Amino acid sequence: MKFRTLAFVAAENETAQAARRRLCALYPNVAPDGADVVVALGGDGFMLETLHRALPRATPIYGMNCGSVGFLMNGYDETRLPERLEAAQQVTLHPLRMTARSLDGRVQEAVAINEVSLLRETRQAAKIRILVDGVVRLAELICDGILVATPAGSTAYNLSAHGPILPMGAALLALTPISAFRPRRWRGALLPHDATVDFEILEESKRPVSAVADFTEVRDVAKVTVREDRSLNLCLLFDPEHDLEERILAEQFTS
Repeated sequence: MKFRTLAFVAAENETAQAARRRLCALYPNVAPDGADVVVALGGDGFMLETLHRALPRATPIYGMNCGSVGFLMNGYDETRLPERLEAAQQVTLHPLRMTARSLDGRVQEAVAINEVSLLRETRQAAKIRILVDGVVRLAELICDGILVATPAGSTAYNLSAHGPILPMGAALLALTPISAFRPRRWRGALLPHDATVDFEILEESKRPVSAVADFTEVRDVAKVTVREDRSLNLCLLFDPEHDLEERILAEQFTS
């Protein structure tokens, strides 16, 4: 794909800022709102921020690692950038939409590219009922929390909570408990990507729970609904040798 205009955005760390200054000196650049492609310089956290900012226009994002892990980033290279962008492979992401109703009746929506997580707010464990497509699948989960992760987010918080890694094209969502106490042996579930998951908070005043969609937190929730939003498309660009699917597969065999 031919990209005519580029925008360079960078994380706040000096490595990323210095890289942006060098790239701006090498290549013509415009503001992100007017660009055909945004080049994000930083780590995976900054990529997540950039994807959220790109949501209204669905501008393709090409990341170059100037951070730590950089799982969603390409390697940093200042040379032949237009040619690399033209040869890049596209991966389309569909985020999650969270609808959270708090104890006072207020309803708030938010979008999550990685995961929606429910977390206990106090020393007491949360009690949560789980419904999938309107059917009660777990009448009571006693836990520190639970999350729903996309394939893109399955290698983040979900993996830390011992959830499964999902290939990008798997059309699945990961439902993963966080420190489950009862049922103790329940390790979560794999759901079809079009499933609607409802979380009902039990004993909500005694055991308050917050809901977090990437950067958006809603405190003291009574019910949370999570579903994939196919109306939103996010485009990530990867060098052919980066091969995100291969990295996700390989991650499942690391110790």
